[in-house]
Amino acid sequence: DRRAEVQVATKFGITGLRPGPGGGASTRGDRAYPAQACEASLRRLGVEVIDLYYLHRRSLDVPIEETVGAMAELVRAGKVRYLGLSEVTADELRAAAAVHPIAAVQSEWSLWSRDVEAHVVPAAREVGAGFVPYSPLGRGFLTGAMTPEKIASGMLAAEPRFVEHFAANQRAVQVVREVGEGIGA
Repeated sequence: DRRAEVQVATKFGITGLRPGPGGGASTRGDRAYPAQACEASLRRLGVEVIDLYYLHRRSLDVPIEETVGAMAELVRAGKVRYLGLSEVTADELRAAAAVHPIAAVQSEWSLWSRDVEAHVVPAAREVGAGFVPYSPLGRGFLTGAMTPEKIASGMLAAEPRFVEHFAANQRAVQVVREVGEGIGA
């Protein structure tokens, strides 16, 4: 009953996760999949239209232009209002935007993960897309709440910055803590 007051954003693309070192995600971006995933999301969410529909991790064996072309059909059909991309390179963003306007790009961006600043953020500005950072607190690490035990039992166990470099990265946690205390946060 409050649909007019909210923006609904959801993603498709990742179809499964492979656990362990070298794991990663299984993805799908073939022409048929965006529509299948969209119909399932509309049904689960109980809405008529998705405001922002993200491709969450592109399938490397499908040209991004093909996937975005299929997503654009959802816009034309009135099932989606705006398109977004998650975890793309600057070149992939430009290629996608040549097919259909991209409203938002989402990637990890934090004190720890700043690689997007060199190419992806400028490309987003160039094509008129907003940038939505995820994990601005380093997947929780920069809050100081992470322990080696918590990391070992979850998805972060395969990432060296959380495991092999845990002690060294405590310096970053301390800086964030000091800045937070300095501003009363």
